[in-house]
Amino acid sequence: MSYDIIVIGSGPGGYVTAIRASQLGLKTAIVERDSLGGICLNWGCIPTKALLKSANVFEYLTHASDYGIQVKDAKADFGAMVERSRGVANGMSAGIQFLMKKNKIDVIKGTGVVKPGKKMVVTGEDGKETEYTAGKGIIIATGARSRQLPNLPQDGEKIIGYREAMTLKTQPKKMVVVGSGAIGVEFAYFYNAIGTEVTVVEYLPNIVPIEDEEVSKQLEKSFKKAGIKVMTGSAVEKVETSAKGCTVFVKTEKGEEKLEADVVLSAVGIEANIENIGLEEVGIVTDRGRILVNDFYETNIPGYFAIGDVIPTAALAHVASAEGIICVEKIAGHHPEPLNYGNIPGCTYCSPEVASVGMTEKAAKEAGYEIKVGKFPFSASGKASAAGAKDGFVKLIFDAKYGELLGGHMIGANVTEMVAELVAIRKLETTGEELIKTVHPHPTMSEAIMEAAAAAYGEVIHL
Repeated sequence: MSYDIIVIGSGPGGYVTAIRASQLGLKTAIVERDSLGGICLNWGCIPTKALLKSANVFEYLTHASDYGIQVKDAKADFGAMVERSRGVANGMSAGIQFLMKKNKIDVIKGTGVVKPGKKMVVTGEDGKETEYTAGKGIIIATGARSRQLPNLPQDGEKIIGYREAMTLKTQPKKMVVVGSGAIGVEFAYFYNAIGTEVTVVEYLPNIVPIEDEEVSKQLEKSFKKAGIKVMTGSAVEKVETSAKGCTVFVKTEKGEEKLEADVVLSAVGIEANIENIGLEEVGIVTDRGRILVNDFYETNIPGYFAIGDVIPTAALAHVASAEGIICVEKIAGHHPEPLNYGNIPGCTYCSPEVASVGMTEKAAKEAGYEIKVGKFPFSASGKASAAGAKDGFVKLIFDAKYGELLGGHMIGANVTEMVAELVAIRKLETTGEELIKTVHPHPTMSEAIMEAAAAAYGEVIHL
């Protein structure tokens, strides 16, 4: 069979790409060996947020007296939480099936391998091979999986990855989380909130190490207040497992420390799914486990494209979606702008939440900017006080010369819903002074953005 576009992988990169291709009048097929929606909808972004919401509701119940409400004997039903999470994921996957039908996209079930001549061979569940041709291009969007370290081999039971962390049969009493990126801190928050004793081990000096240092310090403080043990500047050297659990050997500045746990969650990053999909036969160039592409996601071989976690850009669902749209618009003869990777929002959905865009204060100084920094704590926000969510702050970094917003960093309740304002401000090249004069509704958490800008210019009112 022949198509204009064949997309391999149906995650938020692949399915969005397929829909946009169809909207542009291109005959499109998508190849998927598992469930539509990929890791994000089935085992990542969406089901984890369902678990985190359950933890959030449970926290409200256990602290109901803070709001003048008496609740007795609130208990976390771990199995029911997992079941709800899986139900949410299944519903989202069914939604993608509807979108495929609505947009007249053929879904080909099976494992795809790219071949020379813009061809793809798909092996179905019955073992039958079928060849397909893509007239305009094949787009590789096969995503990534949990990275495995040699000294931390995952067995799926005692040493687990994020996938198993979402579907454990019983709630562990003790858990060690190795790595403190988004995956690590989100699961640390979830399990701690429902009663598991959690220790986070991070090799670097700060947790959530890509964030601004002040945000990292605030999250560590909030985690410790919640009862999570945080070990930074530490490395897991080995894990011994037995029927009873795990003994984790951690190298610290003070020497070796042994931790006992029921389960160890390895959250040390991801690796791209680029093996056994035909790259070598076609001649597609890779480097350090990622596919190399140009500004419009074409590989070194004309007619073959790659987007999302398989290329050397930020491994985020919204990045993959944006890349896919740009890719097919270019294929269709449109003139899209290359993606500005300096204006990509990052969100971490632990509690308090973390959201950021642009440069950290350290990066701005290292780049040679003269800067103005404004910071507004949620402890000074009326809405945050009313909501009982005073932890955290908004921090904005401006170029002192031109007023450009170089970076924005937030930690607090619902800040992942606020960061888009900063992305738009940077996209539109709005200045700090213009932001100060932009009227924000009162009382809202988002007022803190205006107040942080005012703080940078010495005009803050409520602090």
